[in-house]
Amino acid sequence: MEENENAFSRFLRRTWLIWVSLYFFVLTLAMTWPLVTRLRTQMVGQLGDNIYFVWMIAWIKRALFELHVNPFNVWFLNYPEGWNMAYTEITPAQLALAMPFSFLGGPMFAYNAALMASFILSGLLMFLWVRRITGQFSAALISGTIYAFLPFRFAHFLIGHLNLSGTQWFPLFFWGFFEILGVIPQNGEAKPAWKYAALGGIGLGLIGLTSQYYLYMAVLIAAVVLLVYLIFMNRTAWKDIMFWKRIILMGAVSLPFILLAVWPYLQLSQAGGLPDRSLSLVRPYSASLTDFLLPSTDHFLWGKWVGEHFNRQMWVEGTLYIGAVTLVLALVAWLRRKQSARQALLALLLAGAAVSIVLAMGTDLHWNGSPVEIPAPAFLAERLGRDRIPLLLPGYFLFQYFPFYAKLRALMRFGVFALVFFAAAAGVGAAWLIGKTLRPYKNWLVAGLLLLVFVDFYPGPYHEFTQVEPRPVDLWLAQQPGQGAVIQFPFVKGEDQEHTYFTLFHRKPYVGGFFNAFPPPQYQKIKPVMENFPDLASVSLLRELGVEYILVDLASYPDVQTLQQQCESFGLVLTGQYGDQLVFKPGH
Repeated sequence: MEENENAFSRFLRRTWLIWVSLYFFVLTLAMTWPLVTRLRTQMVGQLGDNIYFVWMIAWIKRALFELHVNPFNVWFLNYPEGWNMAYTEITPAQLALAMPFSFLGGPMFAYNAALMASFILSGLLMFLWVRRITGQFSAALISGTIYAFLPFRFAHFLIGHLNLSGTQWFPLFFWGFFEILGVIPQNGEAKPAWKYAALGGIGLGLIGLTSQYYLYMAVLIAAVVLLVYLIFMNRTAWKDIMFWKRIILMGAVSLPFILLAVWPYLQLSQAGGLPDRSLSLVRPYSASLTDFLLPSTDHFLWGKWVGEHFNRQMWVEGTLYIGAVTLVLALVAWLRRKQSARQALLALLLAGAAVSIVLAMGTDLHWNGSPVEIPAPAFLAERLGRDRIPLLLPGYFLFQYFPFYAKLRALMRFGVFALVFFAAAAGVGAAWLIGKTLRPYKNWLVAGLLLLVFVDFYPGPYHEFTQVEPRPVDLWLAQQPGQGAVIQFPFVKGEDQEHTYFTLFHRKPYVGGFFNAFPPPQYQKIKPVMENFPDLASVSLLRELGVEYILVDLASYPDVQTLQQQCESFGLVLTGQYGDQLVFKPGH
């Protein structure tokens, strides 16, 4: 019997990685339930950015494996000018994660599978990092569970941000980065530093291939943490050649990935396609301290109460809840730092979290979603033409003067890095608590902490799902010969995500596209004209663009008879009605 038990124990030790992965897999199914029952056909939440990423998966698969063309050059959108996918985030790493699943079950299945995989990988890689930090399995499991199921992740999962759901690479990067700084105890597992430099470089490269937001923010925060380390913690490192060689090696490993990631954006930026944001657009995306302390509005117990008593208009970007359990465990780690070999690590985690929170708070101080303003002195009020002024934060000056900072819109996203650091610190706190607990009660403590994390973060079962089918008009267009261009009216619908998705079915050139981030030049030029359809100028422009199929959404035009008469008066010919769409063609 004892021999069998020993054999079983050895088996568990050898296969622990499989069991940890299975743990995060099962918990992901539970946390996202009942998505697993409808992976092939539906998405969680309402229609939004999610359907754009489904389209992107399908288009890149078709471009690479059927047409053998450059997928970034989408010639059939924004027709006839064409459209560069760099106008919005491409997220190659997440698409690569999704691509194998697209062959198994189609683009919708691939999209859902990639999202679920990001939960599993986020938990697993945080687990591995914290296990390295603490040398303790249970503490790492708690930390991984916190990180995998952050309300931040659920908010972007629900809204369909496949790119921003790719948080799994942060532990990899910061693992390597903090190893280079020498602040992670070796725990008897010392390895050549160059391996950690490579690990950090791969992590940073994968961040770049996931989100340009994340890449820029990760590099900026790491640079600040590095300065804190060099100025306050190790002033001799400035002269350490080996230290700088490791930093350079990490950068060199990440460079090919980063160049591949940023090249399309650099080309577009040089062509003037990625202008700076305006301060008025960026300012509302400033986080409040309340965003880090308030549970998600999707929480199964108190989410509704939070939504009713606090300003959650920016709930997607503003869901930055650290977690009550996380805060307590991180506080335990900090209070017991002098009794730990991880004091330097905790100091840098705190510095990184503080910098992340300050930058997430944007250009000026906000509280509960509203700007905090103070009375302006008389001389300043007269000069500015206003009697109240905002309290400016470092982000304002970075926005004005720091390279590429003004390209960012949602500065709240800096907050995710605070969540990374808090999750790691919570693992250190959990390790201390577990270490001080008597053996018979250790398992109960771990189970209790995991249960508390679950209760703190669980959104409840999802009830809202969306299934997007081709419209009758899309199926009719697919049967029409040739490659005549399509346009949708009212023209404002032309930039809706679902209309980009419909091109997968009719496969015709389309004058619109998903242009909410940076509208391309042609779209900006023709939009004021097309908004007045039907009139002489808009119909003339339709002919100039070579449009063959003019789709009119009946729900948007209450007087259909008058609309038809106006269209025919300008030489348009009614082809028919397909579902809720009238189709006109330009007459000869």
